[in-house]
Amino acid sequence: MKKTVLEHKYNDEVVIKDMYNQISDIITTNKNKMIYQINNTLVENNFMIGKIIVENEQNGNIRAEYGKDLLKQLSKKLTNKFGSGYSRSGLQNMRLFYMKYKNCQPLAGNLSWSHYCYLIYIEDDDERKFYENECINSKWSKRELKRQIDSCLFQRLLLSEGIDNKKKVLELSKKGQTISKPSDILKEPYVFEFLGIKENKPLSENSLEKNLIDHLSAFLMELGKGFMYVGNQVRITLGNNTHYYVDLVFYNKILRSYVLIDLKTTDMKPEYIGQMNMYVNYYNKEIKDEYDKETVGIILCTGKNGVTMEYSLGGISNSIFASTYTYYIPEKEELINEVEKVINTK
Repeated sequence: MKKTVLEHKYNDEVVIKDMYNQISDIITTNKNKMIYQINNTLVENNFMIGKIIVENEQNGNIRAEYGKDLLKQLSKKLTNKFGSGYSRSGLQNMRLFYMKYKNCQPLAGNLSWSHYCYLIYIEDDDERKFYENECINSKWSKRELKRQIDSCLFQRLLLSEGIDNKKKVLELSKKGQTISKPSDILKEPYVFEFLGIKENKPLSENSLEKNLIDHLSAFLMELGKGFMYVGNQVRITLGNNTHYYVDLVFYNKILRSYVLIDLKTTDMKPEYIGQMNMYVNYYNKEIKDEYDKETVGIILCTGKNGVTMEYSLGGISNSIFASTYTYYIPEKEELINEVEKVINTK
């Protein structure tokens, strides 16, 4: 039996669709390979240029008093022949790149030159290594990397866990942020600069919550790895008619735990912990499944006192933590000083 025109047309469409899918896969794969190869070549290229500049400095061919002028002249000649990418500041970045990485191999293929242009300005080797690992592990864009550096993520993670930080520094520098227990997800402080709120502007808890929900993507980035949004003002009913509401509920797929967040616009108070303990107990008994780990509670407040925390949390077996938040990116020097105090404490 002869095929109808419609049958021929249908078969043609199937063949075309199949060919299109196969060719699309090839183009996408090869395009990614080309980007990978181009990035590797650019990183290697800039590393070698930096090496030439540094070696000429060390051999006395570039005298300090004329160094900037010579780089300016070199930049002009390279730009005339090869186009953009060889400005004086670009050559200085290449020089610094070689200086920072001459004793260790740059992470070829994992990070772009744009990433390295932020990393080379981090003085501390441990801190720089941490951000390198996080870029790879979390697949940060250059914009995300800049935000995390500017908001002092490294120092904030160190401040979240007290006096065990000598070991923590080494762990962070070798592996980046690893999450194996509830305290690993904490920061001190959390930074909500993406809300654009002035520090001295009074804000209600409801307004703070709404602002965070409106900027959920940025908030999730600040919370860190593995967080998925569940809901806000999630109701808990005790008995027949007693209702409570958890400000924010997330699930962390790495911990396999619900994470409950209570927002406070005041300093920490003991009664906040009692309330959170009730929420956590409810979730552990009524909400979490058998494959879920114990629920985590985080109280975010404007300030906390060590003595208050010690007595308020004493005897509570649940994973309940308190941390502070700020509406602006904190001064890095202040955080570094705080880290040094904690690390030097025995």
